[in-house]
Amino acid sequence: MANLERLLNIKGVWAAGQFNPDGTLVDCKGELSQEFALMAARMCSANNHLASLMCDTFSGISEQEWTPARCWSVSGPKYGIFVVGNVGVMFNTKEVSLNEIFRALSEEAKV
Repeated sequence: MANLERLLNIKGVWAAGQFNPDGTLVDCKGELSQEFALMAARMCSANNHLASLMCDTFSGISEQEWTPARCWSVSGPKYGIFVVGNVGVMFNTKEVSLNEIFRALSEEAKV
C-alpha cells in the first residue's frame, strides 16, 4: 500500500489517493470529501485505460516503444492531478515541483 502521508508532505499537494484498476477507492488522505474521492478513483481508473490505449496506438503507428503506459497528468490554471500506476495526488499548480511528484509517486506506486 502506498504511503499517502509521505505524498501529502510534498509542498503544494493537498490530496493523495490509491485506487484499484476497477476504479474502487483503496485509500485517500487530504482535503477532499469522500464523494469526491470515490468519483476521482473512478475517473483515474478510466484515464489509466485511456492512457494505455493512447500508448498502444502510438506504439503501433510509430514503431517506438510507448508501452506500458506509466503515468498521466492534467492541470488547470490553479489545480492539477498527477497519477503514476494506481496512486495519485492533487496539487496547487503554482506550488509544486512536478519532478518531485513524479519521483515520489513512482516510488510509492512501485512502477
